[in-house]
Amino acid sequence: MSTNDPTTVRLGLVQMACTTDPAENLAKAERGIRDAAAKGAQIVCLQELFRSQYFCQVEDHDNFALAEPIPGPSTERLSALAKELDVVIVASLFEKRAEGLYHNTAAVIDAGGEYLGKYRKMHIPDDPQYYEKFYFTPGDLGFRAWDTKYGRIGVLVCWDQWYPEAARLTAMAGAHILFYPTAIGWLPPEKDEHGEQQQSAWETIQRSHAIANGVYVCAVNRVGHEGAAAPGGIEFWGGSFVADPGGRILVKGGRGEEVLTAEVDLGKVDVSRTHWPFLRDRRIDAYGDMTKRYLDQ
Repeated sequence: MSTNDPTTVRLGLVQMACTTDPAENLAKAERGIRDAAAKGAQIVCLQELFRSQYFCQVEDHDNFALAEPIPGPSTERLSALAKELDVVIVASLFEKRAEGLYHNTAAVIDAGGEYLGKYRKMHIPDDPQYYEKFYFTPGDLGFRAWDTKYGRIGVLVCWDQWYPEAARLTAMAGAHILFYPTAIGWLPPEKDEHGEQQQSAWETIQRSHAIANGVYVCAVNRVGHEGAAAPGGIEFWGGSFVADPGGRILVKGGRGEEVLTAEVDLGKVDVSRTHWPFLRDRRIDAYGDMTKRYLDQ
């Protein structure tokens, strides 16, 4: 980190495989955060639903026992760690809001250990072995941004990453960095035919959000094959990355466990938006139909 430049921030990405033991996964995530901090990271993001394997491969009521309140036990532990290490932590958790009401939620914890708030995943998929509608109620907190010790950040979660509207509204809330905790991978029968294209599309859409909004994008994906609960399982492809406001990839992970860091200059947000003034030239008077499901002719 350049200590003379207050706009320069180092991001940490903890890309890990998960076991069936939530306590073991939480301990591994904590070790990853410590590793990132030792490498100079000041904002550390964990992958989607890091406390468990990706249970949405099946519809099983027993999995609701994995949920917890937010704030709750996990945020308390991570808050203590954030305070100890002087880092901001973005943590994706399975939230139990009330009996029968659950969300896929990311908590934001500031470097002093203060719980700043949460984002509830807005777009909930329902695809083969991604049966999230069984578990999660769509978010109702809107698209948000938080002022942390090291910059103003926004958080979106996995399926949200395919929606330009979500990135735009989070950027319009003032975020200079968009974090995307993620759990995405290949269904083994499809990998040979579609695998390369699927991963490329996932990366390309997020890099486009960086360009279109003049922000940094940080996507953190899990790794490993999780197949005990569903036929064939899912091979999570990793590939966590950070892209700058021009869409250039600053760091990218492989398919194994690793802790990545990338230095970002938040001053480039203003430079990018000045030279590519997409926000200035938006025709907000012409976008009313965006609130419709489809334009029937």
